[in-house]
Amino acid sequence: MIRELRTFLAVARHGTFSRAGEQVGLSQSAVSAQIQRLEEMLGFALFDRIGRNARLNPAGRETLARAEALVGQVEALLQPAGALPAAALRIGAIASVQGVLMPEVLVALRDRHPGLRLRVVPGVSMDLLGQVDEGRLDAAVIIRPPFDPPRELAWRPLWTEPFMLVLPAALPGNDWAKHLRGQPFLRYDRSSFGGRQVTRFLETQGIETADSIEMDDIGALVQLVLRGAGVALLPRCRPYFPLPAGTRAISLGAAAPRREIGLIERARHPQVALVDALHAALKRRARTQAAP
Repeated sequence: MIRELRTFLAVARHGTFSRAGEQVGLSQSAVSAQIQRLEEMLGFALFDRIGRNARLNPAGRETLARAEALVGQVEALLQPAGALPAAALRIGAIASVQGVLMPEVLVALRDRHPGLRLRVVPGVSMDLLGQVDEGRLDAAVIIRPPFDPPRELAWRPLWTEPFMLVLPAALPGNDWAKHLRGQPFLRYDRSSFGGRQVTRFLETQGIETADSIEMDDIGALVQLVLRGAGVALLPRCRPYFPLPAGTRAISLGAAAPRREIGLIERARHPQVALVDALHAALKRRARTQAAP
């Protein structure tokens, strides 16, 4: 069964039978046969087949953590006496975390766990949430979703970031509502978790904007403001704050929505201790590198 479990883990990680076969040295038909044999032994299906893709179903997600633990125990038995098996951690991170906080956090983790192998995957919050849910990532640092995550997932808060109005420095006045109504609006992509907060805020305030450009890249939106293309509602976070010369930010005061950043992980998985260490390291770095 161990051979089938290794193949199961490869399919869960890579999303298709063909890519999993490339990783484990099997043909697509051999991978399919092993998964079918494993499902017969377990008595239930593990994947939903959608075209060429294989997506873990609820039973597959429940099985994934136990399969990882079992395969890990077998591999540990095969290590030479006294040798420590190398641990691996797969982490997702949104852009505003990956470029500033994550490097120091990764170094701190390696210092505490010298044999640790780390893989960091970039992405937007929705996509990273899905990868954790499917078992392709052990944990991810994302924006808190505007809905309750699946019950198989656990949320650990890290810090919050208030939204501010970013505008050209030459634009006079501090009436943020007036600027939002009177200037071209550079919209934080409304399909993203942070962009949905902006949309709700504008609706609550009864403000209609003259939308000009919409994108899910905070750094690019700041550069558009710098070039006089309009104003934007953006979270006060590194690496984008302090803002570049030629731009400034206006506080929204008590009305400001706040973007919560946290760690999402499966509720039960074999890397809990390492994710605990990751969470603690992120909290420490966040306290020392808060955006001014």
